[in-house]
Amino acid sequence: MGHFITLATCVLNQWALDFQGNYERILESIKQAKAAGARYRLGPELEITGYGCNDHFYEGDTYLHSWEVLAKLLVADVCQNMLIDVGMPVAHKNVKYNCRVIFLNKKVLLIRPKMFLANDGNYREMRWFASWQKYRTVEDFYLPRIISEVTGQHTIPFGDGVISARENRVLRGAFHAGQALDGVEIFTNSSGSHHEFRKLDTRIDLIRGATRKSGGIYLYANQQGCDGERVYYDGCGLIVMNGDILAQGTQFSLRDVEVVTATMDIEEVRSKRGDQPSRMTQASAAPAYPRIFADIALTYDAFKDGFDLPPTQTRAPFYHTPEEEIRYGPACWLWDYLRRSKSGGFFLPLSGGLDSCCTAIIVFSMCDLVCKAAKNGERHVIADARRVAGEPADSTYVPEDPKEFCGRIFHTCYMGTENSSKDTRARAKHLAEWIGSCHVDINMDSIVSAFLAVFQIATGKVPRYKVHGGTETENLALQNIQARSRMVLAYMFAQLLLWIRGRTGALLVLGSANVDETLRGYFTKYDCSSADVNPIGGISKIDLRKFVKYSKTNLGLEILQEFLDAMPTAELEPITKDYVQGDEVDMKMTYEELSIYGTLRKVAKCGPFGMFSKLIHQWRGIFSPTEIAQKVKLFFFYYSINRHKTTILPPSYHMSPYSPDDNRFDLRPFLYNSSWTWQFRRIDEGAAALNKLSEQKKE
Repeated sequence: MGHFITLATCVLNQWALDFQGNYERILESIKQAKAAGARYRLGPELEITGYGCNDHFYEGDTYLHSWEVLAKLLVADVCQNMLIDVGMPVAHKNVKYNCRVIFLNKKVLLIRPKMFLANDGNYREMRWFASWQKYRTVEDFYLPRIISEVTGQHTIPFGDGVISARENRVLRGAFHAGQALDGVEIFTNSSGSHHEFRKLDTRIDLIRGATRKSGGIYLYANQQGCDGERVYYDGCGLIVMNGDILAQGTQFSLRDVEVVTATMDIEEVRSKRGDQPSRMTQASAAPAYPRIFADIALTYDAFKDGFDLPPTQTRAPFYHTPEEEIRYGPACWLWDYLRRSKSGGFFLPLSGGLDSCCTAIIVFSMCDLVCKAAKNGERHVIADARRVAGEPADSTYVPEDPKEFCGRIFHTCYMGTENSSKDTRARAKHLAEWIGSCHVDINMDSIVSAFLAVFQIATGKVPRYKVHGGTETENLALQNIQARSRMVLAYMFAQLLLWIRGRTGALLVLGSANVDETLRGYFTKYDCSSADVNPIGGISKIDLRKFVKYSKTNLGLEILQEFLDAMPTAELEPITKDYVQGDEVDMKMTYEELSIYGTLRKVAKCGPFGMFSKLIHQWRGIFSPTEIAQKVKLFFFYYSINRHKTTILPPSYHMSPYSPDDNRFDLRPFLYNSSWTWQFRRIDEGAAALNKLSEQKKE
């Protein structure tokens, strides 16, 4: 025993096509890893380009600039005497691959292409890359001139190989039992994995399980932040040995660079493997992987070299609660979007309802994270905060109080009409005061009246609300006039409020439509939900209510109890003694039911009949087969007639596994036969058969 090794895995906030910024962050991570005593550094997937380049991976420029960045890394002083593993796209024999490039002392040792591409959900890697299909095979790769001039090499190995250091410490990509049997001791997983509700525990279980049985060291690197997409890469670098966690990075952070290191005795891997005779028998017959020699000693002898880096102790995994995930994930995503879009802040139509309340709390949480990062001396956060707040370049301003910073960059507006209540107006005003946003209160009745006057002049008709004797068509049209007018007003205020305050630039408009209302289509196309970004667009109403309860306690916002007690309402119809508009009444289904429908439709991949079949068991004793049939048919009717609305959703933070986002995640048609003739008939037949069976049992 006593052969210690220090390894580093890095979490970087990269940005698609930001080659200069990506290079600087990679270099900084190498500096930090080296300072921590690491002799091997692993970075996230496609870190040179940024993961979310998408169709830019078709462009030759993307590959040219990647090689240019690699050339700069090869000659950098800090990159010498360290085994470095970076991610970039590479074209080999006119085929594009998602690759790892491993280099040491100005020599490229191996280019390892990805063998299993992510191609579901938010991922489309097979659109741009091919997977490497030649197992345990390497070929000659001809280096571009820009690299050959640095390394003096013309060809290097490309393919499914492993790196062997001087003492035969062997490194390989993501875990595979066959590689472990061939003696691979260190497994590396360079990832571009996004945040999704309660996903981290699954990720950690998979990583721990990979080495618990076969033994080994597992390094997990990931991106962190918004690199230009609807997803947030949630970092959380990990180092695991023999199933035990040694180091775990943060999941939500405003840092651009986080380096996670651990020191371990590699003999523990060999000891674990050596006491399994059956495993040794399998290993003796295992086919060998091509080995590429790295002229570096990754380990050191603790008795010879001293105990300057004692072994890292094991630790339990850390998980955020679901409420904390809502608080921190969208807040970090918004900060990246804000600072990288060069905008001057956010504008939010604050309705006094729970959804826009949640969006406001998330922005306040973002301000809180900025202040904490500034207190910790994060220079890039301070610099970005100064620019966003409209401070000059030579300013000494440092954000310290979230409420004060919120007042600089966050603008809210209550857009009332004659149908709005005093309660919602008061809630919006009080919440704005609590979080410190720059708040405006307006009345839109004159705008709505102007639209109706134009319509009356053109047609001679005046539409009426349902409570005043109007038809459903008139009633809906009158609601939509208000909703769409709010969108126009929101963008006007977003463009001019900074000007009013003597500042340049414009604000980003925030939307507040939750995932359930989007699934049902319960929103007006091009209303105030048609925003620049929507931080709660992937979160269910149920989870948002839990988040508000959490925020009331943990943020000390007592005003939030009023939002929890209030009935969800759009306030687009007149309030009378006998009638108050309610969201669940309008939708003809509850938010709890919508969450179930969404999960069955997307996660369980159910069509109408499949959903009916599952709900027959899930709702047994609660609803009759006929009632379940009616509920399923009603959901699919409204889902299908409103599916076209998902084509214009603003970029929304992806969090729910049943998100209906048509732009990337949920690739389904937007034009349906809303009668679902065959499917609904099959449901009715099934319900009738179950009812008949029930009657026979009673007899």
